Amino acid sequence: MATHLKRRIAQTITDEIDQKVRQTVEGILGAVKLRGDAAVREYSEQFDKWTPKKLSKADIDAILAKVAPGTISDIKFAQAQIRNFAEHQRASIRDIEVETLPGVKLGHKNIPVESVGCYVPGGRYPMVASAHMSIVTARTAGVKRIIACTPPNQGEPHAETIAAMVLGGADEIHVIGGVQAIAAMALGTQSIQPVDMLCGPGNAYVAEAKRQLFGKVGIDLFAGPTEILVVADDSADVEMIAVDLLGQAEHGPTSPAICITTSKKIAESLPAEIERQLKVLPTADVAGIAWRDYGEIILVDSLDEAVKEADRVAAEHVEILTKNPRYFLERMRNYGALFLGPETNVSYGDKVIGTNHTLPTLGAARYTGGLWVGKFLKTCTYQEVTREASVKVGEYCSRLCAIERFWGHKEQADLRLRRYGGQNVGLGAK
Repeated sequence: MATHLKRRIAQTITDEIDQKVRQTVEGILGAVKLRGDAAVREYSEQFDKWTPKKLSKADIDAILAKVAPGTISDIKFAQAQIRNFAEHQRASIRDIEVETLPGVKLGHKNIPVESVGCYVPGGRYPMVASAHMSIVTARTAGVKRIIACTPPNQGEPHAETIAAMVLGGADEIHVIGGVQAIAAMALGTQSIQPVDMLCGPGNAYVAEAKRQLFGKVGIDLFAGPTEILVVADDSADVEMIAVDLLGQAEHGPTSPAICITTSKKIAESLPAEIERQLKVLPTADVAGIAWRDYGEIILVDSLDEAVKEADRVAAEHVEILTKNPRYFLERMRNYGALFLGPETNVSYGDKVIGTNHTLPTLGAARYTGGLWVGKFLKTCTYQEVTREASVKVGEYCSRLCAIERFWGHKEQADLRLRRYGGQNVGLGAK
C-alpha cells in the first residue's frame, strides 16, 4: 500500500488561483480581439515595460553579433540533435493507399500545418531551448510559415534566444511576451497575420490563453507547471534524487516534485537532503517554495506498486533510478518522457539530447504524448471508387442510411445505384 510521507497543498487552493488566471486571460484576449496592435502594445508596456517589435534583418544581425561564437556552436549542436531525432520520427510517418475491396481505394496523406506560432518563454529564465523544440520541429515537419514570439529580458531582446530562433528557421520574430503574444499570433492584429496552430510552453497565463484559444487555432497540448517524478529503489543515491527534484522545482513555485520509492531509508532521509541542498542552491527562493507546497514523498511496497502509483500520477518527466530501469519502460503507460537510469536526467531532455521538452502535464499523459513532428501534421483521408465498386458499396450504404432515417444520405447512394447499376431505386426513381 502506498504511504504518503509528504503531500502537496490542497486542490481547493490551486483551484482558486486557476479561476483568477482564467478571468485575467479572458480580459486580455477580448481586448486584443477588439483592438489588435493597440491592446498588444498596452499590455506589453504594462507587464514588460516594452513596446512590441518585429525584428528586422538589421536588428537580427546586430543581436547575433552579441552572441559568443562558442554559444552559437552550442546552439547548433543542440538543434542538430533535435532535428536528427525529429527527422527519424518524420520518416516513420507514412502516407498510405490500399485497395480494401475490388475497386475501392482508400488512403491518407500527412499534410503539414500551413502556419505555426511558436512561443518561447522569457521572464526570470530565458528558455533558449524552447526555440529548438518548437521551431526546429515545426520546420522538420514541413510547416511553411513559422512566427516566433519571446518577451524582452532585462529590457531588451535576449540575444541567445533570438539566435536560437534564427538558427532554428523562424520566418518572423517578434519581441512580445505573455498572453498578448499568444493572442496576437492566434487572433491576428493589424501587423501580425494569424496562424493555424500555437505551440510552446509558458507560465500559467500563457497556458490558459492557449486553452481558451483552442478551437480557434490548434495547440500542441494543454500544459501546466512543469513536473518531475523520480522513481527509486534502494540502489538509488539520495543526493541525486534531491538534485534532480530541485532541478525541476526551480522552474516555478507551483512545479510538482515527487518521489516514489520502495526504500524507507530514502523516503525518510530525502527531506533533510533537500533542505541541505536548498541552503546552497542559487534558485532556492523558487525551488524551496515548490518543494514546500508541491513536493511529495510516496513509499510503496514493491516495484509493481511503484508502476501503479507512477501511472496514477501520470507525470510530465519520470526519472527511473532503479536496478532495472527498463522494467518501467516495459510496464508504465502514463508519462510525458522517461529517463532511464542515473546516467541520464531531465536536464538532458530539456536542453540538448534530442527528444522534445514540450510535454503533457496535469495528468494529460493519460491521453497524449508530447510535442513531436506528428503534432504539426494533419493525417487526412481520401477515397476513390470504380463504378462497379460504387454499386456494391452503395447497396449497403442505402440500406444502412434507411435504418437511421437519413433520407438525403440514402439518396446519395441511390443516385449512384441508378447511374452505375441501372437500379430503379430512391427519390429519383421512375
